[in-house]
Amino acid sequence: MARSIGLDVGTRRIGVAVSDTLKVIARPLDVIDRKRRDALQAISTLVRDQAADQIIVGYPWNTDGTAGPQARLVDEFLSRLRNTVAVPVIICDERYSTGEAIEIMESRRRKDKSAPDDAIAAAVILQRYLDQQRPLAPLPYEDEDPEHH
Repeated sequence: MARSIGLDVGTRRIGVAVSDTLKVIARPLDVIDRKRRDALQAISTLVRDQAADQIIVGYPWNTDGTAGPQARLVDEFLSRLRNTVAVPVIICDERYSTGEAIEIMESRRRKDKSAPDDAIAAAVILQRYLDQQRPLAPLPYEDEDPEHH
């Protein structure tokens, strides 16, 4: 099976995460420094190397559901990305993903505070998407006659 790639697109850096082949678990993978690397080429290479069949991009909605100022940057990037890769590019709400990434890093009590929180934020976004795609497990006895329990 193929993997999914998750992206947290920023002005300077792009956090990258990847799923397992069953698309259950996301993990941080890389941070692309947009000033030092061609981001589109790097992502295209990752799609090939990771055998990915889709890219999930965090989209910066405001808390009231409107598109924020960062959304223009992401929209422009999405347009260029969709013209570069041959796999579907899907957006996913990224609200609060950076905060969740910081909480994850703090809970691990990392000694290195310069750890790539952008990649962790990408993993949070990708995990959120993967979780939304999985059907909910039925409750015990949901399909059975409740009078027999």
